Amino acid sequence: MNRIRIGVQLHPQHTTVDDLRAGWRAADALGVDSIWTWDHFYPLYGEPDGAHFEGWTLLAAMAADTRHAHVGLLVSCNTYRNPELVADMARTIDHISGGRAILGIGAGWFERDYAEYGYHFGTAPERLRALREALPRIEARLAELNPPPVQSPLPICIGGGGEKVTLALVAKHAHIWNGLGQPDVIRHKNAVIDEWCAKVGRDPAEIERSVAISATELDRAEEWVAAGATHLIAMTAHPFDLAPVEKLIARLH
Repeated sequence: MNRIRIGVQLHPQHTTVDDLRAGWRAADALGVDSIWTWDHFYPLYGEPDGAHFEGWTLLAAMAADTRHAHVGLLVSCNTYRNPELVADMARTIDHISGGRAILGIGAGWFERDYAEYGYHFGTAPERLRALREALPRIEARLAELNPPPVQSPLPICIGGGGEKVTLALVAKHAHIWNGLGQPDVIRHKNAVIDEWCAKVGRDPAEIERSVAISATELDRAEEWVAAGATHLIAMTAHPFDLAPVEKLIARLH
């Protein structure tokens, strides 16, 4: 079996910047392969008006504070920012980190973000069409930037599970897919990605299969591995207890 990569997602809600920085520094010291946060403007659970911080600016600080792990957003909302700007931001973070950035992106779904910040929410098909149009623009801008990203190519991670559009975009554009769900769901989605790869003429082995699971479920990690996951990302909330992640590293590495 190939080495399973292990990551941590630190939820930027109901916490402080100091605690987030301590969390990603501790995760980096543990030897995780990736560290992530998310791209929202309000908490997704708990007190809806509780403390919350913006993702891309946190990511820049994470890139500067860490030394080993890849860093990214799981995932950036495509329609919050111009695609060319996203490419430039990701390139810049790649340089800040010394070549450890991952450009995570998805269609977006959290309606409150859109309403409070003045973005057009629209329909799910509209947001998916926007993502389909944005990905070639992101790739084109990455190819034009001076200096270019440190990594060649800078890895793109697409999050989502829609089988007709999102997973087709994964097959065409992604270096990493990120999914959510129990092992049977992940097994099925992986098979759909493989089918799309066959249709577009791409080797499915080129796409890393990541899954975000609760840190409380890490004792079942091997079930997701058996379903085809090659990168396990533990979702963690404040106070960012990394003991389960440390145990997982000892078990799988």
